[in-house]
Amino acid sequence: MTFSRSYAINQHGLIRFGALAALLVFAGGLAVAWWIISQPPRIERRPPPEPAPPVVDVITVDERLQAPTLSGFGRVEAEQSTLLASRVAGQLERFGEGVLPGQVVEQDAPLVYIDQADLRLALEDAEAQLINAQALLALEQAEQQRARSEYESFGRQLSAERRALVLREPQLRQAQAQLTQARVIRDQAALNLERTTLKAPWRAMVQDRLVGAGSLLSQGTEVISLVGVEQFWVRASLPGDTLAWLEPGDRVTLTSQGWPEGASREGRLISVLPNLEENGLQAQLLIAVDDPLALESDGPALRLNDVMRITYHTTAAEELIALPSAALRPGEQVWWVDEDNRLRNTTVTLAYRGQEEALVRSGLESGQRVVTAGLAQPRVGQQVRLRQRGDTPASAGDTL
Repeated sequence: MTFSRSYAINQHGLIRFGALAALLVFAGGLAVAWWIISQPPRIERRPPPEPAPPVVDVITVDERLQAPTLSGFGRVEAEQSTLLASRVAGQLERFGEGVLPGQVVEQDAPLVYIDQADLRLALEDAEAQLINAQALLALEQAEQQRARSEYESFGRQLSAERRALVLREPQLRQAQAQLTQARVIRDQAALNLERTTLKAPWRAMVQDRLVGAGSLLSQGTEVISLVGVEQFWVRASLPGDTLAWLEPGDRVTLTSQGWPEGASREGRLISVLPNLEENGLQAQLLIAVDDPLALESDGPALRLNDVMRITYHTTAAEELIALPSAALRPGEQVWWVDEDNRLRNTTVTLAYRGQEEALVRSGLESGQRVVTAGLAQPRVGQQVRLRQRGDTPASAGDTL
């Protein structure tokens, strides 16, 4: 065998081996590709992470002697008011000095003067009739003495009826009655003359002058409107279930939107009225405020018909636990946090529940940490975290 022939055989063997190797590599690639395609994807299953404990707001409660601070609204009204009317007929001559709307007049101060001319003449006529009646009585008494002397000189005894006629006793009684009648007419004329001056029945403020000078008045004509300045009343309303906390004499604080910020007045509860308010059927209370127009003291003045906000200072008589009303859930349930920061719940008995505050009589103990916000769907035993400074405040949807 020659060298060239041997070389050709070797070359041909190498080509066959390369083709076989390429075929094997291609077949292996196809097998691997088919295996990858035929195998489903495998996802490693891991347990879900534990949810973060919700962050809650809590307060530590304390049982102590306390009572609720009640609040409501009321309207100012006069304790004394009147429409002063004329008691005699005549022409209004003039008003007294300083008798103007908004001015204060003292008790018995002259307010209105009525023309006296006609009444003076009536008084003079009544006095003349009285003098005439006195003279007639004196004449009749003289006639009676004369008749008595004649009867005694006659020397005969008569019956009681005839004796009374002989001694002119009926005529004497008639003269005495005429004298009494004349005196009454005189006194009435003097009283009418005195009534031509209208006086203030008590210390008051003039609200309005209802007629003007020169007006012709008849008996009963209203002349001037007055309101007393010693005391005003505030008629307020509260739910009936709060009356157990109130007693006559309790101190109250009054404020008004029309007053400067922080200004207030003090009053006292004087009575609980027997009737209920028509709108809402709430109990009605009467509050007294002395010197309402601040004439003798510092402070804002009350105005009639003004709407006042009233805070009642009740007397504490029982040891209770105070909670924000937001801490209460339906069924009077309260959620609290134990020593391991896990949720617990309890049903409480309320002594009072207002819009902002509730007082618990039983169901909680001093030192318990009550949840006030931060729970959406609480469950017993749930781990929670207490809100610390810098944490995000509870959202509206997470509040109790």
